[in-house]
Amino acid sequence: MFAIPEQFSNATKANFESQFAIFSSLASKAFEGVEKIVDLNIHAVKATLEDSAATARQLLAVKDPQEFFTVTAAQAQPTAEKAMSYTRQLATIAATTQAEFNKAAETQIAETNRKVVALVDEVTRNAPAGTENFVNAFKTSIGNAQAGYEQLSKTTKQAAETFENNVNAAVGQFNQAAQAAAPKAAGKK
Repeated sequence: MFAIPEQFSNATKANFESQFAIFSSLASKAFEGVEKIVDLNIHAVKATLEDSAATARQLLAVKDPQEFFTVTAAQAQPTAEKAMSYTRQLATIAATTQAEFNKAAETQIAETNRKVVALVDEVTRNAPAGTENFVNAFKTSIGNAQAGYEQLSKTTKQAAETFENNVNAAVGQFNQAAQAAAPKAAGKK
């Protein structure tokens, strides 16, 4: 008779531990993603400063306006390519972090669901006579919660895929625009 409260106490403890594991895992993945973005930004700023200094030296050595436009036009394509590379790298970091988030969350939630189902099965086997309606309602609510999680998981995956596709499309459009602008800039020589 006293086994059911103990089972719920153990299940509550296991649920808390599982939620803590999910939080720890997601926090770790978030910090890894932020670390990658910070590293990417540091490298991008350093490269931009070096390029700006080189361009400034070239512009200071210019003798006439025609040469000024030539030097300026020559910088358009490499700058656009570097911006596209940065955007691709940022999108890759975001997509990778999102995938790791999803994987970690799915693993932890699947384990939690398995434990809940095991607890429900154990409790229903030991349920006193006359509680069949309550047990069935409880099982139904657990089933509905799992179905809701599965739908949320599918929707989250679709949103992540849509985000990645939109970023890739934007990078492609930016690439096309940069490639179209480079010949025009070079033609102003």
